[in-house]
Amino acid sequence: MSTHRLQRVSELLKREIGESIRREIPVDEGGLISVNSVEVAGDLRLATAYVSILGGAEQKKRGFALLEKHRSQIQDHVAKTVILKYTPVLKFERDDSLERGDRVLQIIEQLEHSPEAPAK
Repeated sequence: MSTHRLQRVSELLKREIGESIRREIPVDEGGLISVNSVEVAGDLRLATAYVSILGGAEQKKRGFALLEKHRSQIQDHVAKTVILKYTPVLKFERDDSLERGDRVLQIIEQLEHSPEAPAK
């Protein structure tokens, strides 16, 4: 299958999964859940959605549990809106790249504002 088609399907699934999550899971319960990327198997039968959840530690745990709980409703929404021969089985994985990137930016900002050590 062409790589270009897989990329298009991945982007379409990313958009529709994100829309479904916004409908199914309230922000105050599960935190702000965003779909960072979606990887689709070559046969389009499995899709792994990498999600990040902004909020406290408890909210992140609850958000991921809610994702798993509402997986079938999200998958049904995707099946109705994305017309494919097979509806991919959705799998959710945590993606903490946004948090790591934010931490790196904080460290850089701290280094910029700290007094420089005197040169010897």
